[in-house]
Amino acid sequence: MRQNSVRKEGARRRAPHASDRGREDGAHDGAARSRKPSEKGGEPPEGNGRHRRGTSGGERPPRRKRGVLRWSATVLSVLILGTAGAGYLYYQYLNGNIETDDLNLGEHRAPEPTPNAAGQTPLNILLIGSDARDSKANQKLGGAKDTFGSQPLADVQMLLHLSADRTNMSVVSMPRDTLLQIPKCTDPDDGKVYPETGPRYMTNESLGRGGPGCTVATWEKLTNIHINHFMMVDFAGVVSMADAIGGVPVCVDKNIHSRTSSGKGSGLKLKKGTTEIKGEQALQWLRTRYGFEGGTDISRAKAQHMYMNALVRKLRENTGLTSPNKLRKLADKATRALKVDDGLGDIKELYDLGNELKKVSPNRTTMTTMPFEYVGARVIPKPGDAEQLFRLVRDDIPLDGKGKKKPAKEKASDDPAAADDKIAVQVQNGTRTDVEAPVSGRAGVVAQLLAGKGFTKAAPDTSTAPVEEKTVVRYPSKELEGDAQRVAKSLGLPLSAAKKSTDVSGVTLIVGADWREGDAPPKAKKKDDTTPDSADALSGSDKKACMKVDPAYTW
Repeated sequence: MRQNSVRKEGARRRAPHASDRGREDGAHDGAARSRKPSEKGGEPPEGNGRHRRGTSGGERPPRRKRGVLRWSATVLSVLILGTAGAGYLYYQYLNGNIETDDLNLGEHRAPEPTPNAAGQTPLNILLIGSDARDSKANQKLGGAKDTFGSQPLADVQMLLHLSADRTNMSVVSMPRDTLLQIPKCTDPDDGKVYPETGPRYMTNESLGRGGPGCTVATWEKLTNIHINHFMMVDFAGVVSMADAIGGVPVCVDKNIHSRTSSGKGSGLKLKKGTTEIKGEQALQWLRTRYGFEGGTDISRAKAQHMYMNALVRKLRENTGLTSPNKLRKLADKATRALKVDDGLGDIKELYDLGNELKKVSPNRTTMTTMPFEYVGARVIPKPGDAEQLFRLVRDDIPLDGKGKKKPAKEKASDDPAAADDKIAVQVQNGTRTDVEAPVSGRAGVVAQLLAGKGFTKAAPDTSTAPVEEKTVVRYPSKELEGDAQRVAKSLGLPLSAAKKSTDVSGVTLIVGADWREGDAPPKAKKKDDTTPDSADALSGSDKKACMKVDPAYTW
């Protein structure tokens, strides 16, 4: 059941940018949600139109300090539905609580993962939180009166990856100030088209370019990870669910009071040691930047990871959730807090998802942050390390280093290869790189090598060749797959180097930048399947984790 979006028709004036607003811990985990009086209770909030955010070229001035609730309470909702089974008690009522939106507003999708031997595929869910102040409750919790009803920012972005065999789960957080390219997105409500941005736009601006589906498209463009679902939650939802769960234990190594001399800060005040927090105090914990060591989004993300781990452990133990009434109350509040894609727009789908997630034990859950490096006051994905983390998720390799995925056995073509001297092979020179010109005459040299191996019909192709990082054998149709694999094997290449492509008319060997010299392509290096240290991994079973407090914020 799709409820009306809060986005209004037509173009809007430019709302003040977050850097103009001067928010303190101001961008929080909240979703802009419409409310039906008959289903949500009360009248819809006033001034909840989403103003369009203008963008301009060039560098933006550094944002003034503001915060963000960087934890997605959506994990709570899906786990409780799976753990408690309460959703079926009043199916239609809970269905009426759920609001949906389009999954992906971009033009292209990342490829779906290949099923494992048992036919299972991983599940990827993007958890999004915005800084929207779209209701009186959210305004009271979030503060910053001048931002009421303005364009929200996707200041919480966490990718939850559930392995194909359901034995392990990973969470990857992305810092809100990450600079990247946002793809072309089309608003599903008014048809407005947002063109592709330059390479240095802040990731949190993706939400204002049509909705959460643009944030999903941005993640897929950056990571090439296929995302199955998204979930968003608002301020009020975090507080109400934290109350319903009865509190979550968190730890600080000193007394902490998140408040600056100018009045900024989340207001969190805790004594040294472990404290059970709930309600607004839980929201304060998740928003706190001023007070934790470092005072950055990164330290705040670490605090959110600790909270999520403790929350999941508590849900699995069913602590404080012993009565049907408490379970119903929590299920009600969880579904009211959510905005999801159409694929999760029914309580049955949420229930099934919860059942899948609860199969993973805390000691096989790993929280990470996207490796990054600073560019001024902002960050960019760290070259090498960020792609390494994304590849592990794409390839469904556990981030905890346990039960590593075995390499898939290469499958030979069902179509037998012709005799070597009957296989016509075009050889192209694809040795050009970003910094080096192609090796002159390379196609002819390799064609002669193939002829010496018995492929007497091998011939150089002098037409412009595509640039290839690695040597590859392309073929246009299934009946030539066996021939292409035979060429690859004769050169010592893996069978996977033979790839189907409509860009060629016959078996075509493209000599890549990896084979600029020598009589044979280089042997592929064994992949490093370890999680980068820069991802700052935290195990879900770590009960001793404790946030370090900045001495300037003790009392």
